[in-house]
Amino acid sequence: MARTGPDHKTRQPFLARPGVRRLVPFVLITAVALIFIFENRSDVEIRLLVPIVTMPLWGALLIAWALGMLACVFTVRRRSSRHSRQPR
Repeated sequence: MARTGPDHKTRQPFLARPGVRRLVPFVLITAVALIFIFENRSDVEIRLLVPIVTMPLWGALLIAWALGMLACVFTVRRRSSRHSRQPR
């Protein structure tokens, strides 16, 4: 029996929900990035200002990816908190 009264909420399709629509690109980009990172397993030399460090390329890529994700989190958090304050 279907309800059609004013108190009945209509359900949105799963992919039409705003939270899911924001999460899908993140999951796809993360999956592709992790595949790329773990396919590159050779050792490389990286110069960190003065010292030269030899490490697996996947480790360097994983560190760069994590720093990028951290920068995104801080940017989104800063932007949302800036927009939440409305001038009166």
